[in-house]
Amino acid sequence: MAWQGLAAEFLQVPAVTRTYTAACVLTTAAVQLELLSPFQLYFNPHLVFRKFQVWRLVTNFLFFGPLGFSFFFNMLFVFRYCRMLEEGSFRGRTADFVFMFLFGGILMTLLGLLGSLFFLGQALTVMLVYVWSRRNPRVRVNFFGLLTFQAPFLPWALMGFSLLLGNSILVDLLGIAVGHIYYFLEDVFPNQPGGKRLLLTPSFLTGNRRKNKVDYTKI
Repeated sequence: MAWQGLAAEFLQVPAVTRTYTAACVLTTAAVQLELLSPFQLYFNPHLVFRKFQVWRLVTNFLFFGPLGFSFFFNMLFVFRYCRMLEEGSFRGRTADFVFMFLFGGILMTLLGLLGSLFFLGQALTVMLVYVWSRRNPRVRVNFFGLLTFQAPFLPWALMGFSLLLGNSILVDLLGIAVGHIYYFLEDVFPNQPGGKRLLLTPSFLTGNRRKNKVDYTKI
């Protein structure tokens, strides 16, 4: 009964959040059970473009390391902020939300080449947090009961936490940079004099919905 209740609750989660979270958990479980190896998942341009192992373009965003504190920490933020975005500023705009994932993933992959980054899931998490924080600037965030601050400081707090754990902050900086690029192009530039919306969700995601698309930056 408990499992049925948990499954029913999970099915109430918006589609994109549910799919991405489940993919991350299942990928980590497969590695933990030794059904997969991290060496089959990491981003390697040579293996992608020379050996046509194109799945690496996706799987490097799904693995957050072995089960442990870091994994559960990242899953908490993925689930929470992905869901709040999908139920908030992207409510009824699933195609636009998927496009944000695609835009962020492609840009991170290109920039990740410069830094030889092999797993970009954490960067995608930080991007989600950054976009949410900029769209909710007046919300006060309680950071594990230790600090309370305005939402826009949250991505930087996450970066500081990574630094305290002895992790490289390059991935966090990449997530912040890509998140800011998306936020600027989607929310800031269209409202500037002479500005216009540059990030147009492809028709293969939207179907015919584009004709009735609302400019949410002006609401």
